[in-house]
Amino acid sequence: MKTSEEVFDVTIIGGGPAGLFAAFYSGMREMKTKIIEYLPYLGGKIPYFYPEKVIRDIGAIAEATGDEVTDQLVQQAMTFDPAIVLEEQVVDLERLEDDTFKLISSNGNVHFSKTVILATGFGTLHSVKLEHPEAADFEEKSLHYTVRKLADYHGRHVLISGGGDSAIDWALELENIASSVTLVHRRNEFKGLESNVTKLRKSRVRMMTPYEILQLHGNDGQLRKVTIQHKDNKHDRQDIAVDRVVVNHGFQINLEPITNWGLEMADGMFVVDSSMETSMKGVFAIGDIAHYPNKLGLIAGAFNEGPIAINHAKKLVDPEDPVVPLFSTEYRPLTDKE
Repeated sequence: MKTSEEVFDVTIIGGGPAGLFAAFYSGMREMKTKIIEYLPYLGGKIPYFYPEKVIRDIGAIAEATGDEVTDQLVQQAMTFDPAIVLEEQVVDLERLEDDTFKLISSNGNVHFSKTVILATGFGTLHSVKLEHPEAADFEEKSLHYTVRKLADYHGRHVLISGGGDSAIDWALELENIASSVTLVHRRNEFKGLESNVTKLRKSRVRMMTPYEILQLHGNDGQLRKVTIQHKDNKHDRQDIAVDRVVVNHGFQINLEPITNWGLEMADGMFVVDSSMETSMKGVFAIGDIAHYPNKLGLIAGAFNEGPIAINHAKKLVDPEDPVVPLFSTEYRPLTDKE
């Protein structure tokens, strides 16, 4: 257990796009900032699920891969040297007599902060694992739950299990990279975006429905063959030669520790006012986890929410300092570097 007696002006829980841009803006407000992230790296779900997918819904960026967007966000967030804590999940929050917050992580580490911004997305993400006793022998070797590098699949025989957007997206992405792509889904109908389902049906991807994985065959972490079984006819089994298997059965979300903090919730999110403040004074929420009328669930929307929360957190930290609009083009510490 490690206790840091250092008190920060703002602690941002979550190092995804919303949290990273909030950290940058917090630096411009000259606030002492800390980011605590559950994953072993910054970027949130973008590098986890979409490292090589193209993102087009950020203004002034015509297109960029998830990794490229993440690299830029991290570089921007580091402008003012915030403290970074990785692989740590905050599970408890306590308001002290001086209104400072005491944050306790699952590993026992303790942090102190004058204000808190929740930028956790929908919570900590865990891919739904393939429920086969032999799956663990192949995981992160030839069985994966997301596609990190498309080049790793070049010339490979790939089987994808799943029927949602992620499974369909990866099948289409890998169609012209892999030697073959087989998409196995336990239902006849796919749940993905209609336009992508139409593309899928016109593609060279082999679709096997309604089938599910029955057995994995291989050795030393390398898959050689997968046996699939018809969902309704158990006697219908087929063997498919594979080099790689990608399982897209969705993911589990764990928001439970924070839901016990007594914050008002709606639809699995924290209710915030126009200042992005939750029902607890000094605790703000931004990004996917924030709930308010007519919310825009895009990265671009989260980029607006962060500065709003930071501005109001600044008022709490330093009531005598008037908060006026700040623009990076006019901020001297930045413009002097040019």
